[in-house]
Amino acid sequence: MEFDTFTDLLDYPMYLVTAATADERAGCLVGFASQSSIDPPRFVVWLSRANHTYRVARRASHLGVHLLRREDKAPAALFGGETGDSVDKFARAAWRPEAGGTPVLDEACAWFVGRVREHFDGGDHVGFLLEPVACSPRPHGRPQLLAFTDVTDLTPGHPA
Repeated sequence: MEFDTFTDLLDYPMYLVTAATADERAGCLVGFASQSSIDPPRFVVWLSRANHTYRVARRASHLGVHLLRREDKAPAALFGGETGDSVDKFARAAWRPEAGGTPVLDEACAWFVGRVREHFDGGDHVGFLLEPVACSPRPHGRPQLLAFTDVTDLTPGHPA
Protein backbone atom coordinates (compact mmCIF):
# COMPACT_ATOMS: atom_id res chain seq x y z
CA MET A 1 0.00 0.00 0.00
CA GLU A 2 1.39 3.39 -0.99
CA PHE A 3 0.03 5.49 1.89
CA ASP A 4 2.56 8.20 0.98
CA THR A 5 0.47 9.02 -2.12
CA PHE A 6 -2.12 10.35 0.35
CA THR A 7 0.08 11.87 3.07
CA ASP A 8 2.40 13.61 0.57
CA LEU A 9 -0.54 15.86 -0.35
CA LEU A 10 -0.94 17.17 3.21
CA ASP A 11 0.53 20.49 4.32
CA TYR A 12 -0.43 20.42 7.99
CA PRO A 13 0.62 23.05 10.52
CA MET A 14 3.77 22.50 12.54
CA TYR A 15 3.69 22.86 16.31
CA LEU A 16 6.49 23.47 18.73
CA VAL A 17 5.89 21.35 21.85
CA THR A 18 7.66 21.97 25.17
CA ALA A 19 7.85 19.99 28.40
CA ALA A 20 9.51 20.37 31.78
CA THR A 21 10.15 18.36 34.90
CA ALA A 22 11.78 19.57 38.10
CA ASP A 23 15.25 19.07 36.60
CA GLU A 24 14.90 19.07 32.80
CA ARG A 25 13.35 21.00 29.90
CA ALA A 26 12.76 19.80 26.36
CA GLY A 27 11.08 20.90 23.16
CA CYS A 28 10.66 19.75 19.60
CA LEU A 29 8.90 20.50 16.33
CA VAL A 30 5.81 18.33 15.81
CA GLY A 31 3.67 17.73 12.75
CA PHE A 32 1.17 15.29 14.25
CA ALA A 33 -1.33 17.15 16.45
CA SER A 34 -5.00 18.11 16.49
CA GLN A 35 -7.91 19.25 18.56
CA SER A 36 -9.74 16.09 19.58
CA SER A 37 -12.77 17.36 21.54
CA ILE A 38 -14.82 20.54 21.77
CA ASP A 39 -16.60 19.90 25.07
CA PRO A 40 -14.57 19.29 27.11
CA PRO A 41 -11.75 20.97 25.16
CA ARG A 42 -8.97 18.49 24.40
CA PHE A 43 -5.95 18.42 22.09
CA VAL A 44 -3.61 15.54 21.19
CA VAL A 45 0.06 15.86 20.31
CA TRP A 46 2.04 12.89 19.04
CA LEU A 47 5.69 12.61 20.08
CA SER A 48 8.21 10.24 18.54
CA ARG A 49 9.54 7.61 20.93
CA ALA A 50 13.04 8.38 19.56
CA ASN A 51 12.84 12.02 20.65
CA HIS A 52 14.42 13.55 23.78
CA THR A 53 11.23 15.59 24.28
CA TYR A 54 9.21 12.37 24.48
CA ARG A 55 11.35 11.11 27.36
CA VAL A 56 10.88 14.37 29.29
CA ALA A 57 7.18 14.63 28.38
CA ARG A 58 6.49 11.15 29.82
CA ARG A 59 7.42 12.60 33.24
CA ALA A 60 5.85 16.06 32.78
CA SER A 61 2.47 17.08 34.16
CA HIS A 62 1.89 19.67 31.39
CA LEU A 63 2.96 20.30 27.80
CA GLY A 64 3.16 23.59 25.91
CA VAL A 65 1.89 23.71 22.33
CA HIS A 66 3.05 26.68 20.25
CA LEU A 67 2.15 28.02 16.82
CA LEU A 68 4.82 29.80 14.81
CA ARG A 69 4.43 32.26 11.96
CA ARG A 70 5.63 31.15 8.55
CA GLU A 71 8.61 33.49 8.85
CA ASP A 72 9.66 32.11 12.29
CA LYS A 73 12.21 29.70 10.85
CA ALA A 74 14.87 30.25 13.55
CA PRO A 75 12.92 28.62 16.41
CA ALA A 76 11.71 25.92 14.00
CA ALA A 77 15.32 25.16 13.03
CA LEU A 78 16.47 25.16 16.66
CA PHE A 79 13.70 22.94 18.01
CA GLY A 80 13.37 20.79 14.89
CA GLY A 81 16.98 20.48 13.80
CA GLU A 82 18.79 20.08 17.13
CA THR A 83 18.42 17.41 19.78
CA GLY A 84 18.09 18.07 23.48
CA ASP A 85 20.36 15.08 24.00
CA SER A 86 23.30 17.38 23.18
CA VAL A 87 21.99 20.99 23.05
CA ASP A 88 20.25 23.18 25.64
CA LYS A 89 17.73 24.72 23.25
CA PHE A 90 16.30 26.95 25.97
CA ALA A 91 19.67 28.69 26.43
CA ARG A 92 19.19 29.91 22.84
CA ALA A 93 15.52 30.96 23.04
CA ALA A 94 13.55 33.54 25.02
CA TRP A 95 10.97 31.81 27.19
CA ARG A 96 9.15 31.94 30.51
CA PRO A 97 7.60 29.27 32.73
CA GLU A 98 3.83 28.80 32.68
CA ALA A 99 1.52 26.24 34.29
CA GLY A 100 3.43 23.28 35.69
CA GLY A 101 6.73 25.07 34.90
CA THR A 102 6.13 24.46 31.20
CA PRO A 103 8.34 26.64 29.00
CA VAL A 104 6.42 29.09 26.80
CA LEU A 105 8.42 30.62 23.95
CA ASP A 106 8.28 34.37 23.39
CA GLU A 107 8.50 33.98 19.60
CA ALA A 108 5.28 31.97 19.33
CA CYS A 109 2.34 33.81 17.79
CA ALA A 110 -0.02 31.72 19.93
CA TRP A 111 0.33 28.97 22.53
CA PHE A 112 -1.50 26.96 25.12
CA VAL A 113 -0.41 24.81 28.03
CA GLY A 114 -2.29 21.60 28.64
CA ARG A 115 -2.41 19.23 31.58
CA VAL A 116 -1.48 15.74 30.41
CA ARG A 117 -4.60 13.60 30.90
CA GLU A 118 -3.24 10.36 29.40
CA HIS A 119 -0.76 8.79 26.97
CA PHE A 120 -1.59 6.23 24.30
CA ASP A 121 0.36 4.16 21.82
CA GLY A 122 0.14 5.15 18.18
CA GLY A 123 3.01 3.09 16.78
CA ASP A 124 6.37 4.91 16.60
CA HIS A 125 4.67 7.96 18.19
CA VAL A 126 2.83 8.29 21.51
CA GLY A 127 -0.27 10.48 21.86
CA PHE A 128 -0.51 12.92 24.75
CA LEU A 129 -4.09 13.96 25.48
CA LEU A 130 -4.05 17.53 26.81
CA GLU A 131 -6.61 19.52 28.79
CA PRO A 132 -5.91 23.24 28.17
CA VAL A 133 -5.23 25.19 31.39
CA ALA A 134 -3.54 28.38 30.08
CA CYS A 135 -3.65 30.12 26.72
CA SER A 136 -2.02 33.09 25.01
CA PRO A 137 -4.05 36.13 23.99
CA ARG A 138 -5.45 36.01 20.46
CA PRO A 139 -2.89 37.37 17.97
CA HIS A 140 -3.75 40.40 15.85
CA GLY A 141 -5.11 39.40 12.46
CA ARG A 142 -4.75 35.86 11.16
CA PRO A 143 -1.04 35.04 10.82
CA GLN A 144 0.22 32.68 8.14
CA LEU A 145 1.28 29.66 10.19
CA LEU A 146 4.42 27.62 9.76
CA ALA A 147 3.48 24.48 7.82
CA PHE A 148 5.15 21.22 6.85
CA THR A 149 6.30 22.50 3.44
CA ASP A 150 8.06 25.40 5.19
CA VAL A 151 10.39 23.04 7.07
CA THR A 152 11.11 20.28 4.55
CA ASP A 153 14.68 21.58 4.29
CA LEU A 154 15.36 20.89 7.99
CA THR A 155 17.38 17.85 8.96
CA PRO A 156 15.69 16.48 12.10
CA GLY A 157 17.67 16.27 15.34
CA HIS A 158 16.37 12.68 15.66
CA PRO A 159 14.90 10.25 13.15
CA ALA A 160 11.20 9.53 13.62
